[in-house]
Amino acid sequence: MRGLILIITGIIFLAILSWYVLPKAPQAPTPEPQQKSMTFTITSPAFETNGVIPARFTCDGKNISPELIFSNIPEGTQSLALTMEDPDVPHSIRQDGMWNHWVVWNIPPNTTAIKKGELTQGVVGIGTSGESSYMGPCPPDREHHYIFTLYALDSVLNLPSNSTKEKLLQTLTPHLIQKAILIGRYNRK
Repeated sequence: MRGLILIITGIIFLAILSWYVLPKAPQAPTPEPQQKSMTFTITSPAFETNGVIPARFTCDGKNISPELIFSNIPEGTQSLALTMEDPDVPHSIRQDGMWNHWVVWNIPPNTTAIKKGELTQGVVGIGTSGESSYMGPCPPDREHHYIFTLYALDSVLNLPSNSTKEKLLQTLTPHLIQKAILIGRYNRK
């Protein structure tokens, strides 16, 4: 009987020892939860990024603004601002080579779209033409790029309604959370 107790004790001892000493089979890692990309974006159903802007949104058409969609507005956003600019202007027309087509700020932060041809809530500033409105693409010489930039800001801006894009950018810089860009192209036929 004493021998049997020694054998059982030995087996238990070896089992315990093997638990602590022998290498364990690797276990499959616990999968990490899938996180969706929450990239702040501006898109348009009228054209893809770097795509051609349809003529109806230009001086050759109805000269109305395209529909714009805003996605994944950053947390803490208190207002949005929007600019549309053409950096391809001949220097003989504008020394800086830039034409500002649309300047808007204090757009409510819950705005997820601007419908085709509609004004958005917010303050519309002065474009290069001197007008406080959307001015569609109207390149005088060749294909130009039109850059729509959406800014998420941590504040509502205190800015006079006759402000230009340059004044807007100067004012919004310390309040910028994030920006998103959509580029379209247009060439008059």
